[in-house]
Amino acid sequence: MRIYTDEIINAICLHMSERRGVNPTDVEVQLSWEEEYGYTAEVWVKGRSQYIIEANILEAIEQYMFKQYNRRVFRSNITLDADEEFWADISD
Repeated sequence: MRIYTDEIINAICLHMSERRGVNPTDVEVQLSWEEEYGYTAEVWVKGRSQYIIEANILEAIEQYMFKQYNRRVFRSNITLDADEEFWADISD
C-alpha cells in the first residue's frame, strides 16, 4: 500500500492534534527532505513552530493506518520516499 503527501500530512496533523489537545485544523505541516537530516516536517500548532524527525513521522503514520484503515503496521514496514511528491510505502 502507498499513501501520498496529503495523507502523510493528515497523519501528522491528527497525531499532533491529539498530543497537543487541539483540533486537527489548528495544525499545519510542511514536509521536507535534506541530505543532512533526512525526512523532517515543520509543524505549526496555533502559530508555534516545531520540527519533527523521521521517527515522529513514522509514528504518526503508524497511528493513522490503525485508526483510518484498521491496519496494524510497524515502523519497520514503512518506507518514506520523495521526488516531486512525498509518499510512504507500507508493506505487510
